[in-house]
Order: sequence, then C-alpha cells, then structure tokens
Amino acid sequence: MTDLSLYRNIGIFAHVDAGKTTTTERVLKLTGKIHKLGEVHEGESTTDFMEQEAERGITIQSAAVTCEWNGHRLNIIDTPGHVDFTVEVYRSLKVLDGGIGVFCGSGGVEPQSETNWRYANDSKVSRLIFVNKLDRVGADFLRVTEQVKKVLGANPLIMTLPIGREDEFSGVVDLLSKKAYVWDETGQPENYEVTDIPADMVDQVETYREQLIESAVEMDDDLMMAYMEGEEPSIDDIKRCIRKGTLELAFFPTYCGSAFKNKGMQLLLDAVVDYLPSPTEVNPQPLTDEEGNPTGEFAIVSPDEPLRALAFKIMDDRFGALTFVRIYSGQINKGDTILNSFTGKTERIGRMCEMQADERNELSHATAGDIIAIVGMKNVQTGHTLCSQDHPCTLEAMVFPDPVISISVTPKDKGSTEKMGIAIGKMVAEDPSFRVETDEDSGETILKGMGELHLDIKVDILKRTYGVELEVGQPQVAYRETITQKIEDSYTHKKQSGGSGQFGKIDYTIEPGEPNSGFTFTTTVVGGNVPKEFFPAIEKGFKSMMEQGPLAGFPVLDVAINLHDGAYHAVDSSAVAFEIAAKGAFRQSMPKAGAQLLEPVMKVDVFSPEDNVGDVIGDLNRRRGMISGQEPNATGVRIKADVPLSEMFGYISTLRTMTSGRGQFSMEFSHYAPCPANVAEEVIAKEKEKRAAK
Repeated sequence: MTDLSLYRNIGIFAHVDAGKTTTTERVLKLTGKIHKLGEVHEGESTTDFMEQEAERGITIQSAAVTCEWNGHRLNIIDTPGHVDFTVEVYRSLKVLDGGIGVFCGSGGVEPQSETNWRYANDSKVSRLIFVNKLDRVGADFLRVTEQVKKVLGANPLIMTLPIGREDEFSGVVDLLSKKAYVWDETGQPENYEVTDIPADMVDQVETYREQLIESAVEMDDDLMMAYMEGEEPSIDDIKRCIRKGTLELAFFPTYCGSAFKNKGMQLLLDAVVDYLPSPTEVNPQPLTDEEGNPTGEFAIVSPDEPLRALAFKIMDDRFGALTFVRIYSGQINKGDTILNSFTGKTERIGRMCEMQADERNELSHATAGDIIAIVGMKNVQTGHTLCSQDHPCTLEAMVFPDPVISISVTPKDKGSTEKMGIAIGKMVAEDPSFRVETDEDSGETILKGMGELHLDIKVDILKRTYGVELEVGQPQVAYRETITQKIEDSYTHKKQSGGSGQFGKIDYTIEPGEPNSGFTFTTTVVGGNVPKEFFPAIEKGFKSMMEQGPLAGFPVLDVAINLHDGAYHAVDSSAVAFEIAAKGAFRQSMPKAGAQLLEPVMKVDVFSPEDNVGDVIGDLNRRRGMISGQEPNATGVRIKADVPLSEMFGYISTLRTMTSGRGQFSMEFSHYAPCPANVAEEVIAKEKEKRAAK
C-alpha cells in the first residue's frame, strides 16, 4: 500500500491493568490477524511475548503489530503501563500519529494514565478514549468521563453510551446513527445485532447526541449557523467536523465497551479509521542542527522527499539486533546505503521486516509512513536519525529521564563476567533509561534504573535470557548535593619550578542556582583582568567538579558561579593553569557555602479499600510522606502523597499486608528535596565508611 491516507500509526497506552494488551488482542482477532485469542492472565497474549511478561501479566516493552480494517492499514504499538517503563511509552508516542487512551471503567483516571496523557500532549498526538472493563463491579462510564475532564483537563466527546451496568452490560448505543449494538453471551465479537435504542435510554441518548452535535459543529462556522437556525447537519458533515476537532486536539472522541468480553470493539476500530490522522495529516517532525536547535525545516511526509527516518527502539532477539524505524519521508529499499547523521557513518540495509509482535514478514521496500524493523544495523542507537547521504539532516532528538535508583551486581564466576559485559551492552542499547557504570574503586558493576521493578526485570533478563549468574546488592538511592549560601571567594594557582610556570587568579561568587538549573556559569570581568580566551577553561574546571560534592561525593545540583575578577601573567598563564585554578576554587569554596544533601522524592499514588485508609496514611506518614490529597471512588480511596524514595523500598509487601492484598500503588520521580539532618548524617557516614573500606 502506498496511499498514505489509508495508513494509521497508532499506540495504545494506559495505566497498569486498564486492559491495553487485551484491547490489542481483540483488534488483531477482529482484523483476522490471529484466529485464537490469547489471554493476558493465562500468559498467552500475542504482544506480551517475553517470558517475564507472560509470567507477571504485565507489558514490559512496546510491541508493534500491523493489521487491516476497512481497507486501511493499522500499525499498532502496545505500550507498557507500568511507571518504571514509561520510556517505552514516551518513545512510542514520539513516532506515532494517533493514540487510544484506555481507561478502566471502575479504576478511572489512574496515575500512570496522567503521565502518559501528559506525554501525548507534549507530542501533540490526536487520541481516542476507550473506557474499558464496563462489565466490572463498580464500573461507571459517565464517572470516568467526568474524571477525564477534571484530572486530565481534557474534553471527552461522548460517541457511545453503555447499555446495562456491571454484569448486565450487554452492548452500546452509537449516538450518531442512533442504533444499539447488542452482543449475545457467547463472547464472540461477531455475534451482535443492531437494534433500536432501549426505551429507557431514549431521553439520555437525545441529550448526549445534542451535546455531541453542538461540540462538532463548532469546528465549522457555516454548519453552526445552520444548526442554530434549526437545520440538523448530515452524518457525513458531523463526522468531518469530529475528525477536524480530533486532529486539532479540541476534543477526544470517547467510546465504551469491554475488550475482554468483545463488546464495543468494532466501533472503536471504525473510529480509528474515521477520526485519527494519517501520516500526512500530522504536523511534520522538526529538523535540528547537531546541537539540537531547530533549523526551521521539517520532514514532510512524502515518498518523493529525501529519506528521513528515526530509530526509536532497539531490540535484541534470537536473529540478532533489530532496529525499529519510523520512516517520515522518502523510501528505503533492500541493499540501500544510508547515513546515520549522529555518528556520520553509513550503514547498508540488509534485511527489513514488518513486525508481528515477535513474528516477522520480510520486506524489500518501505516508504514514508511505515514503521519497520531493520536487521543487523551496527552503530545505530535509540534516537538516531537515518537519512540519505546526499541530504544529511537530524530529526528532533528524544530526551530520556535520569535513573533514580541503583544496585550493584557481581558475576558469581569468571565465565559469567564476559557474558555479562556482552549482555549489558545489548540491554543498554535497547533501553535508554537503563544505565550501567563500573565503580573504579571496588570494580563492582552498578546498574541504574527507574525503579525497583525496572531493575528486578533487568536482573531477571540477565539471569534467564543470557544465563549470567549474579550476586545482587541492596538498592541504592541516587542522592544529590547542593549549597544553601552565597559566598564570595578568591583562589590563586601558582606553580614555579624551572622552565615556564603556571599562574591563574580568579575572584568569583558561588551561590545556590534556580531549582533544576543544574550548573550555570556567568562572567562579569571588566578591564581584561582575565582574558576572554580563558573563560571556557575556567567554566570547564568548575563543571568537571560538579560530579563529586563535598559532603559524600554525590553529584552536585543547582549551583550558579559568577567570575567577576582575577589576574593573569603574560607568560605563565594558560588555559590549563586557569582550569586547575577553577578546580581548586571549587574544592575550597563548596564546604563553606552550606553544602546540603538532597534526596529524590517520589509522587506516590496509593489505592486502598475504605477500611484501611487510616492504616495506609499512618504508614505513609511514618515514611516521612506528605499527603497531598484523597479521592474516594466506588471501590475505595486513592491517596496521593510525596514520599522520599529511600523510604519506599519493599513498600508493596507492606501495603498488601495492610490491605489484605487489595491495595495497589504506583510512583514516579517528582523532584529532589533537602534531606533532614538525621537522615543526611546517616547517609554521609555510610558513604565515608564505604570509601574507607575500598
């Protein structure tokens, strides 16, 4: 297929357990891609093909599948819902044109849905909303749509209404056609009949249909005038307006159903074709220069333009490394030589394939709008731009969050050491939020990630997939240091020992910077007391010292340094001398500037049954948590709090004990905050002990 208007690149994203993977399974069954449904709770779904996914019943990495519906080609990416794997959602949204946000009918808008919705807003992705699990106890479609308005600040455009509640949920009413779709109890998606609206719903349908038309015609002034004069627009006109509003993110068409029971899925698929954009209808990706600044040019989606493609995911499978690529413009043929603009090296395209989760179909040609996998690329990493050699360009890069937690691992025997090196190399290429470093003093390997589950899965993959036997240390928190006072100071570096000497004098102020500003360096030197050519060396000297703070050697955050005077020697001054002066100045002044330890604070969202709320809040307070809100809903209470990460290790088992297994929680990094003195003393003492032991 080369008609780009018939393509839909979409992602399915939601909170843990809202039913994304089940929704993807149903779509594949309906479009004839699979004939036997695999259930998540039986560990048999198509897109959750990793052993760890099947066992835990969660999605860990996004999987791509392709299918067809009503003559349109759908490239679908099923993404994880767990907060530790948000990087998968972020990079999937980056290359998709549209999305389906799935919400649980009883759980409503849960914390991870908020994060993913925010990512989708940042990427300006048009979305449909699907309220799933309406057959569950406590499910309430209209309550969830209210939450979408309140919590996400979004405008849901209700397109269908549910017939029956909870275990009596039997089908949906399509507001546009005023028809009811009712499924029988066999659970087969094709066993439904189209009937008239149930008598007790006629008034409700009229009310919501009126709201639907009013929102839609706002997209077209002529239709709106006609509608106000009493003339109802045709269904085609309404659909055209809904499509326009969806593409402009004015509202989000909202559907309901139960993916598990196969109810309401056809209408959702029709909506993907009717309302979500084709690759040519989204804003083209901006191009940047090597520093990442926009050049004002864009990658126009067209097969006739020069090749521009983004590698958004690397995956290692039994046939070698796969690079998932979204082609924005141009074409790729088997045997082509293309340029990686990040490394400046060329790569030859050997094999290309269309992915069907972990199955693959070989391709010889791919064009703008396609999402494909290329086998055996050597130097390509997530976020690299692939382009034609004659037209080098860089697509807007991806930004990944820094890890907040680390563990040390040591191989049990010599044979595992080599295996571990190779395996970790592959894993770091696959997951940009997973970092690895070696502790130079102790020789231990430190794995860093986004949370306990993230690192737990990585260790499991090392053991099972790569056969590396490991001893795993205790989780460590990524502390930071900063300063609290402004001080003015001066430092002179002088060295005279035969031959040319070294001389550099700097006068400077060091003060706390704005939150999240990292490191800022300014100069207000007048009269040439320190020549301009030495400024970069002085900045480099200060910056290189930010890696190790004065308290316990943790990286330093939010420090502003201003160079306001100094002196130099016509012969003995050099860039090196001033760089050394800056390093000495940092060591001299930081301890005087009220150094302070910072700890990562997490945004924690706990769901608790009503009877246990008191215990849960008491426990969070004991963990130094600040409660920021409580929201009762049909099945319990959601408690929001900010809690230091160091207090959250092993929280899930405490929560399960307190709530007899019914509690759930999720957390994500929020900000760094000052450590209380008693905690700081303990951390610093431990760090010093560790160093002394090495």
